[in-house]
Amino acid sequence: MSLELFAIIFLVGMFIIGSIFPVNIGILDFVAAFVIGVIISGMETKAILGVFPADLFVLLTGITFMFSIVQKNGTIDLIASWGLKLVRGNLGLIPWVVFFLGATLSALGTSVVALASILAPLVLRLAYKFKINALMMGTLLIVGLTAGAFSPLNLFGLIVKGVLESRELPHEPVTLMLNVLLFCFVVGLIVFVVLGGIKNFKLSSKNVSDAQLRTAATYASDEEFEEEDNIFDNVKLDWYKAATLIGIGVLIYMALFLEFHMGFSAFTIGLVLAFMRPSLQSEVVKAVPWPVILMVTGIVTYVGVLDAIGSIDYMTDLISGLNNSYVASLVASYTGGIISSFASTTGFLAAIIPLVTPILEDPSISATGVVAAIAISSSIVDLSPFSTNGALLLSNCKPSEERSFFRKLLVMSGIFIVIGPLAAWLLFVVVGVPWG
Repeated sequence: MSLELFAIIFLVGMFIIGSIFPVNIGILDFVAAFVIGVIISGMETKAILGVFPADLFVLLTGITFMFSIVQKNGTIDLIASWGLKLVRGNLGLIPWVVFFLGATLSALGTSVVALASILAPLVLRLAYKFKINALMMGTLLIVGLTAGAFSPLNLFGLIVKGVLESRELPHEPVTLMLNVLLFCFVVGLIVFVVLGGIKNFKLSSKNVSDAQLRTAATYASDEEFEEEDNIFDNVKLDWYKAATLIGIGVLIYMALFLEFHMGFSAFTIGLVLAFMRPSLQSEVVKAVPWPVILMVTGIVTYVGVLDAIGSIDYMTDLISGLNNSYVASLVASYTGGIISSFASTTGFLAAIIPLVTPILEDPSISATGVVAAIAISSSIVDLSPFSTNGALLLSNCKPSEERSFFRKLLVMSGIFIVIGPLAAWLLFVVVGVPWG
């Protein structure tokens, strides 16, 4: 077996190991970069350090630092309370408030996993309280979070942007976001209709108060689902939350219109917000998703080593050998759906895009469409009970329904794995949407 092939198989093996053992894949990749790059291939250590993605590190750390402040100072809860007030009067609107609330918050840059941990208890409590299909509510939450996850502010979108730009490949972040949003909205609409959401429009909630709309607890018994919580009390707009909302707007303006580096811009705005309330900062730094940043930078570093020893060229030759970029993009999409259903979506995105470079460079196929298909295929399956978001839903269902809810999640994620990549490929690669 050639070293180039062995290094690629080793990359796949690390994803499997990371899904079985509680070891950060990034650490595995840093060690692998050293072993394969220095010990086996004879590269210099300076060469390994040279492929470390410093730009991507600043980008991810800056954004997550700023939005840790947004989360910790209660601005996320404020936006959520505004959105949930829209459910008054008609229960048929609740699933769509959940969808668009998740999409909006994730598009603003908040971690998808953080939002899932915050909103999953709320969403399932609403489902049980008002007799709405819990599977439908949970699915619309995860699909909604995915809908906004590829915005230029979110971790998923940032990873795609960083990897593509590092390889000097064209990238259209707004188009990618619109593609994912469109696909997720269609998926949410189908799920809503199939699981009986339309009948809820005939029902109405009676004087639903904010205190009835949210819970942050996991319940040990079914009886506890009947109790009311008071989590949204005192969630009001104050000067600090107003300044935070203004800061988000300034970040968008600086990054999208002035074209400043988004990571440094986020650090700057985050520092201003930090000086406004220094007491929060110890919690904020702890809330930065360091394991995710370590994982992504480790994978990108290892991919850099793969490039240096010729593995990327080896894979590109194999993909080119298919003599059909359309078939190759479909294979890549299904690979993303299958692997991401039990492994890290963020890590897979960082690894797969460099490997499909020949497809993205083929002028006969839409590079934006290929990226959209792979991105959607790799993220829409996060509903799987073996992934973090799916597990969060499962951990917040009624104890008496845990086994049946697990089976339902498994079936739904299986449907997404089978149909999702094919549908995304047909829509964005074969057909192509008007703006793609």
